[in-house]
Amino acid sequence: MRPILLFLFGLTLAALVCSLTGTLAAETPATETATQPQVLTNAAVQPPNLPAVKITRTLTHDGRERSYILYVPASLDGSQPLPLVFVFHGGSGNAQNAVHMTEFNQVADQNGFLAVYPNGTGRLGSDKLLTWNGGACCAYAQENNVDDVGFVRAIVADLQALTEIDLKRIYATGMSNGGILSHRLGCEAAELFAAIAPVAGTLNFSPCNPSQPVSVLMFHGTADQHLPYDGGVGSESLVGVDFASVQESVDFWTTFNGCNPQPQTDFFADIQHRVWSGCWEGTGVELYTILGGGHAWPGGNSSGRAGADQPTQSISASQLIWEFFAAHPKP
Repeated sequence: MRPILLFLFGLTLAALVCSLTGTLAAETPATETATQPQVLTNAAVQPPNLPAVKITRTLTHDGRERSYILYVPASLDGSQPLPLVFVFHGGSGNAQNAVHMTEFNQVADQNGFLAVYPNGTGRLGSDKLLTWNGGACCAYAQENNVDDVGFVRAIVADLQALTEIDLKRIYATGMSNGGILSHRLGCEAAELFAAIAPVAGTLNFSPCNPSQPVSVLMFHGTADQHLPYDGGVGSESLVGVDFASVQESVDFWTTFNGCNPQPQTDFFADIQHRVWSGCWEGTGVELYTILGGGHAWPGGNSSGRAGADQPTQSISASQLIWEFFAAHPKP
């Protein structure tokens, strides 16, 4: 395979020098321009035990400058094609919010995959009140018909220019509006994504015509007042969208994937877990319902906003998501 990112090698050496001199410069993400990435074209010796590094990259798509955070874990095995997990922030958030809320970097450290946290778009700049165009929602991105599906494809292409991505193991998850975008990616980029895992986000894109089966894992709280479990306009919603329900979303994916309509159901703590089996091409559909749960990322951190719902700690959505993703690559 092509050697791992040249700019990562440079950052690695810089981080090692800083650590020896006592300088903590490695805590500040480097900024790279994705339009002309530096790539190793010949075999080179890679440093052993590549230190973890977080990089902000920018690219231009559809006439807009867009950005994303790339996290490369210490456990990365650069000798193999790399799994890739997209983590989308919620509406009015940004990529750094997603890093904090989900703690997906720790899961990447433990399991050796690339974690990507893209930024949405908004009226106030590149890091404030950002949203995604998930179809019926939300705000600036939806109102301006921003091509977020194309942006995600552009990120994959950008990364492919830098290192070898395992095309059977590209996945998407996200919170709220980011979960809604994950559904849309399942609809419009099924040939690219092996599995999606929306958290507190339902399927609000129509028509949804995936080109092939996609594994789906969902998490949703029954007391969510932003995006109600049973659908409709949430009493605390900031966008006034008539959202699809969790059941409508699950029904779509279980039907499309040809799953057995009767799930296996388990209960523990404040959790109901349903699993639909017998799906086509080895795909799966699962739903974790948080009984009495609000608009939050299970096992993660709250958004930090005043009055924000607190997440259950009975399960770790991030850990369960990776376990589901790892079990459901493309055939």
